[in-house]
Amino acid sequence: MNEHLRMKALRRALNLSQGDLAKAIGRRQGSISDIERGRNSVDGVTHLLKLAFQANPEWLKTGEGDMFLPGGPLTGKAVQAGLSQQSEEGAGSPEEERNREENRTGVPYFSTKLHEGEYGREEGFSLVNEAPEYYIDFMPFNDCTAYLPYYGESMYPRYLHGDIIAVKAVKNPDIILWGEAYLVITDENANSLKTIRLLAEHKDKKKVILRAVNPAFSGDIVIEKRSILSLHLVKGKITVMI
Repeated sequence: MNEHLRMKALRRALNLSQGDLAKAIGRRQGSISDIERGRNSVDGVTHLLKLAFQANPEWLKTGEGDMFLPGGPLTGKAVQAGLSQQSEEGAGSPEEERNREENRTGVPYFSTKLHEGEYGREEGFSLVNEAPEYYIDFMPFNDCTAYLPYYGESMYPRYLHGDIIAVKAVKNPDIILWGEAYLVITDENANSLKTIRLLAEHKDKKKVILRAVNPAFSGDIVIEKRSILSLHLVKGKITVMI
Protein backbone atom coordinates (compact mmCIF):
# COMPACT_ATOMS: atom_id res chain seq x y z
CA MET A 1 0.00 0.00 0.00
CA ASN A 2 1.44 3.38 -0.99
CA GLU A 3 0.97 6.69 0.85
CA HIS A 4 -1.98 7.67 -1.35
CA LEU A 5 -3.88 4.49 -0.49
CA ARG A 6 -2.94 4.94 3.18
CA MET A 7 -4.44 8.43 3.07
CA LYS A 8 -7.70 6.99 1.75
CA ALA A 9 -7.60 4.19 4.36
CA LEU A 10 -7.13 6.77 7.14
CA ARG A 11 -10.07 8.84 5.95
CA ARG A 12 -12.30 5.77 5.79
CA ALA A 13 -11.20 4.71 9.25
CA LEU A 14 -12.32 8.13 10.48
CA ASN A 15 -15.61 7.63 8.62
CA LEU A 16 -15.29 11.02 6.92
CA SER A 17 -15.90 12.24 3.39
CA GLN A 18 -13.13 14.09 1.56
CA GLY A 19 -14.98 17.34 2.19
CA ASP A 20 -15.38 16.71 5.94
CA LEU A 21 -11.74 15.69 6.33
CA ALA A 22 -10.58 18.76 4.43
CA LYS A 23 -12.77 21.03 6.58
CA ALA A 24 -11.44 19.47 9.78
CA ILE A 25 -7.81 20.29 8.91
CA GLY A 26 -8.43 23.60 7.18
CA ARG A 27 -7.82 22.46 3.64
CA ARG A 28 -9.94 22.26 0.48
CA GLN A 29 -11.54 19.03 -0.72
CA GLY A 30 -9.46 19.17 -3.89
CA SER A 31 -6.27 18.90 -1.81
CA ILE A 32 -7.46 15.62 -0.27
CA SER A 33 -8.62 14.35 -3.65
CA ASP A 34 -5.23 15.15 -5.24
CA ILE A 35 -3.41 13.20 -2.51
CA GLU A 36 -5.67 10.16 -2.79
CA ARG A 37 -5.35 10.20 -6.59
CA GLY A 38 -1.54 10.24 -6.35
CA ARG A 39 -1.07 13.74 -7.70
CA ASN A 40 0.32 15.24 -4.48
CA SER A 41 2.33 13.92 -1.53
CA VAL A 42 0.95 13.54 2.00
CA ASP A 43 3.85 15.63 3.35
CA GLY A 44 1.82 18.83 3.43
CA VAL A 45 -0.95 17.43 5.65
CA THR A 46 0.72 14.90 7.96
CA HIS A 47 1.23 17.42 10.78
CA LEU A 48 -2.37 18.63 10.43
CA LEU A 49 -3.72 15.08 10.57
CA LYS A 50 -1.60 14.43 13.65
CA LEU A 51 -2.99 17.50 15.43
CA ALA A 52 -6.59 16.85 14.42
CA PHE A 53 -6.81 13.05 14.75
CA GLN A 54 -3.58 11.79 16.33
CA ALA A 55 -2.74 10.17 12.98
CA ASN A 56 0.72 8.65 12.87
CA PRO A 57 2.88 10.63 10.36
CA GLU A 58 5.35 7.75 10.05
CA TRP A 59 2.59 5.32 9.10
CA LEU A 60 1.22 7.75 6.52
CA LYS A 61 4.62 8.23 4.88
CA THR A 62 6.15 4.74 5.14
CA GLY A 63 3.47 2.34 6.40
CA GLU A 64 5.51 1.54 9.52
CA GLY A 65 3.82 1.50 12.91
CA ASP A 66 0.16 1.96 13.70
CA MET A 67 -2.29 4.18 11.84
CA PHE A 68 -2.88 6.26 14.98
CA LEU A 69 -0.67 7.42 17.82
CA PRO A 70 -1.46 6.40 21.43
CA GLY A 71 -4.56 8.28 22.55
CA GLY A 72 -5.99 8.51 19.04
CA PRO A 73 -8.02 8.68 17.03
CA LEU A 74 -10.44 11.55 17.55
CA THR A 75 -13.46 10.24 15.73
CA GLY A 76 -17.20 9.90 15.85
CA LYS A 77 -19.29 12.45 17.70
CA ALA A 78 -16.37 14.74 18.56
CA VAL A 79 -15.37 15.21 14.92
CA GLN A 80 -18.94 15.55 13.69
CA ALA A 81 -19.72 18.07 16.43
CA GLY A 82 -16.73 20.14 15.41
CA LEU A 83 -17.77 20.08 11.78
CA SER A 84 -21.34 21.01 12.66
CA GLN A 85 -20.12 23.95 14.70
CA GLN A 86 -17.94 25.15 11.82
CA SER A 87 -20.88 24.81 9.45
CA GLU A 88 -23.19 26.77 11.75
CA GLU A 89 -20.64 29.52 12.32
CA GLY A 90 -19.98 29.87 8.61
CA ALA A 91 -23.58 29.63 7.49
CA GLY A 92 -25.30 32.68 6.07
CA SER A 93 -28.46 33.64 4.33
CA PRO A 94 -29.01 32.46 0.73
CA GLU A 95 -28.26 35.99 -0.43
CA GLU A 96 -24.98 36.05 1.52
CA GLU A 97 -24.02 32.69 0.03
CA ARG A 98 -24.74 33.97 -3.49
CA ASN A 99 -22.69 37.12 -2.87
CA ARG A 100 -19.81 35.05 -1.51
CA GLU A 101 -19.86 32.86 -4.63
CA GLU A 102 -20.08 35.85 -6.98
CA ASN A 103 -17.14 37.58 -5.27
CA ARG A 104 -14.94 34.48 -5.39
CA THR A 105 -11.85 35.04 -7.51
CA GLY A 106 -10.33 32.57 -9.89
CA VAL A 107 -11.57 29.86 -12.24
CA PRO A 108 -13.30 26.65 -11.06
CA TYR A 109 -11.40 23.37 -11.16
CA PHE A 110 -13.31 20.14 -11.83
CA SER A 111 -11.44 16.87 -11.24
CA THR A 112 -14.08 14.40 -12.33
CA LYS A 113 -14.80 13.10 -15.79
CA LEU A 114 -16.86 15.21 -18.14
CA HIS A 115 -20.57 14.52 -18.17
CA GLU A 116 -22.39 14.00 -21.43
CA GLY A 117 -25.53 15.81 -20.23
CA GLU A 118 -28.54 16.12 -22.48
CA TYR A 119 -28.05 15.68 -26.19
CA GLY A 120 -29.50 18.24 -28.56
CA ARG A 121 -28.77 21.91 -29.04
CA GLU A 122 -32.28 22.93 -28.09
CA GLU A 123 -31.80 21.33 -24.66
CA GLY A 124 -28.47 22.99 -24.03
CA PHE A 125 -25.22 21.44 -22.88
CA SER A 126 -23.16 21.93 -19.72
CA LEU A 127 -19.46 21.15 -19.50
CA VAL A 128 -19.90 19.82 -15.98
CA ASN A 129 -22.93 19.49 -13.76
CA GLU A 130 -21.48 19.60 -10.28
CA ALA A 131 -19.81 22.02 -7.89
CA PRO A 132 -16.09 22.73 -8.44
CA GLU A 133 -13.55 21.27 -6.04
CA TYR A 134 -11.72 24.59 -5.73
CA TYR A 135 -10.76 27.73 -7.62
CA ILE A 136 -7.45 28.64 -9.26
CA ASP A 137 -6.58 32.33 -9.25
CA PHE A 138 -3.95 32.74 -11.98
CA MET A 139 -4.31 36.05 -13.79
CA PRO A 140 -3.31 34.95 -17.33
CA PHE A 141 -6.11 32.34 -17.34
CA ASN A 142 -8.74 34.12 -15.24
CA ASP A 143 -10.90 34.70 -18.33
CA CYS A 144 -11.24 30.94 -18.82
CA THR A 145 -14.34 28.88 -18.13
CA ALA A 146 -12.79 25.98 -16.22
CA TYR A 147 -9.70 23.97 -15.35
CA LEU A 148 -9.84 20.24 -16.09
CA PRO A 149 -7.39 17.33 -15.77
CA TYR A 150 -6.06 15.93 -19.04
CA TYR A 151 -5.67 12.18 -19.33
CA GLY A 152 -4.26 10.50 -22.42
CA GLU A 153 -1.31 10.42 -24.79
CA SER A 154 -2.76 11.65 -28.10
CA MET A 155 -1.59 15.25 -27.54
CA TYR A 156 1.90 14.39 -26.28
CA PRO A 157 4.25 16.28 -25.99
CA ARG A 158 2.08 19.41 -26.00
CA TYR A 159 -0.01 18.10 -23.10
CA LEU A 160 1.19 15.44 -20.68
CA HIS A 161 -0.95 12.85 -18.93
CA GLY A 162 -2.02 14.51 -15.67
CA ASP A 163 -1.68 18.11 -16.84
CA ILE A 164 -4.36 20.58 -15.80
CA ILE A 165 -5.71 22.43 -18.82
CA ALA A 166 -7.41 25.83 -18.82
CA VAL A 167 -10.30 26.01 -21.29
CA LYS A 168 -12.47 28.89 -22.48
CA ALA A 169 -15.94 28.38 -23.93
CA VAL A 170 -16.34 29.30 -27.61
CA LYS A 171 -19.49 31.35 -28.12
CA ASN A 172 -19.35 31.42 -31.92
CA PRO A 173 -18.28 28.03 -33.33
CA ASP A 174 -18.04 29.52 -36.82
CA ILE A 175 -14.94 31.46 -35.71
CA ILE A 176 -12.17 28.95 -35.11
CA LEU A 177 -8.43 29.45 -34.64
CA TRP A 178 -7.22 26.76 -37.03
CA GLY A 179 -4.25 24.81 -35.72
CA GLU A 180 -5.06 25.51 -32.08
CA ALA A 181 -6.11 22.90 -29.51
CA TYR A 182 -9.74 22.64 -28.46
CA LEU A 183 -11.80 20.53 -26.10
CA VAL A 184 -14.43 19.06 -28.42
CA ILE A 185 -17.59 17.36 -27.17
CA THR A 186 -19.88 15.83 -29.79
CA ASP A 187 -23.30 14.24 -30.00
CA GLU A 188 -24.04 10.58 -30.64
CA ASN A 189 -23.89 11.09 -34.41
CA ALA A 190 -20.14 11.64 -33.94
CA ASN A 191 -19.80 8.83 -31.39
CA SER A 192 -20.17 11.13 -28.34
CA LEU A 193 -16.55 12.17 -28.41
CA LYS A 194 -14.95 14.06 -25.52
CA THR A 195 -11.44 14.83 -26.70
CA ILE A 196 -8.64 17.38 -26.94
CA ARG A 197 -7.50 17.86 -30.55
CA LEU A 198 -6.04 20.42 -32.91
CA LEU A 199 -8.71 21.76 -35.24
CA ALA A 200 -7.92 21.96 -38.96
CA GLU A 201 -10.03 23.39 -41.74
CA HIS A 202 -11.86 20.99 -44.03
CA LYS A 203 -12.57 21.79 -47.67
CA ASP A 204 -16.22 21.17 -46.87
CA LYS A 205 -17.21 24.17 -44.73
CA LYS A 206 -19.79 22.05 -42.93
CA LYS A 207 -17.08 19.74 -41.57
CA VAL A 208 -14.00 20.08 -39.37
CA ILE A 209 -10.86 18.00 -38.92
CA LEU A 210 -9.71 16.80 -35.48
CA ARG A 211 -5.98 16.12 -35.42
CA ALA A 212 -3.71 14.60 -32.76
CA VAL A 213 -0.17 15.79 -32.03
CA ASN A 214 1.34 12.42 -31.11
CA PRO A 215 2.34 10.60 -34.33
CA ALA A 216 1.32 7.33 -32.69
CA PHE A 217 -2.27 8.60 -32.98
CA SER A 218 -2.02 9.55 -36.65
CA GLY A 219 -5.12 9.71 -38.78
CA ASP A 220 -7.49 12.65 -38.96
CA ILE A 221 -11.01 12.50 -37.56
CA VAL A 222 -13.57 14.32 -39.71
CA ILE A 223 -16.88 15.32 -38.15
CA GLU A 224 -19.85 17.47 -39.07
CA LYS A 225 -19.80 20.88 -37.39
CA ARG A 226 -23.43 20.40 -36.41
CA SER A 227 -22.42 17.41 -34.27
CA ILE A 228 -20.37 19.62 -31.95
CA LEU A 229 -22.26 20.13 -28.68
CA SER A 230 -19.55 22.04 -26.86
CA LEU A 231 -16.33 23.70 -27.99
CA HIS A 232 -13.67 25.14 -25.67
CA LEU A 233 -10.35 26.68 -26.64
CA VAL A 234 -7.41 25.31 -24.65
CA LYS A 235 -5.64 28.47 -23.52
CA GLY A 236 -2.87 26.84 -21.51
CA LYS A 237 -1.86 24.19 -19.04
CA ILE A 238 -0.46 23.65 -15.57
CA THR A 239 1.98 20.77 -15.24
CA VAL A 240 1.88 19.13 -11.82
CA MET A 241 5.28 17.91 -10.64
CA ILE A 242 4.98 14.95 -8.26
